[in-house]
Amino acid sequence: MKNIITLYPALSATMSTSETTTVDRGGPGWEAVRDLPPSAKLVAKVLEYDGGSTQSQLAEETLLPARTVRYALTRLEEVGVVDSRFSFTDARKRVYTLTI
Repeated sequence: MKNIITLYPALSATMSTSETTTVDRGGPGWEAVRDLPPSAKLVAKVLEYDGGSTQSQLAEETLLPARTVRYALTRLEEVGVVDSRFSFTDARKRVYTLTI
């Protein structure tokens, strides 16, 4: 199994707080994610790279427990950077997408 930093080399650079570039798109941006837990930042970066994913796909990709992914998604939804919709293939699941 590969290390998540190996899969997403920009993750460590993007998550650093030393320098940030902000693009104003009329809503919350990466600055809204800055104060969230590392798990939420990781989930946000995976959504940025992969697009829409279910909770189980995110747990598999990030190697985080499902409970941690659920908490991260809740926090990301609270700050308005993640949207969710029902999956077309399985209505029991939700597909999460990044809105920034």
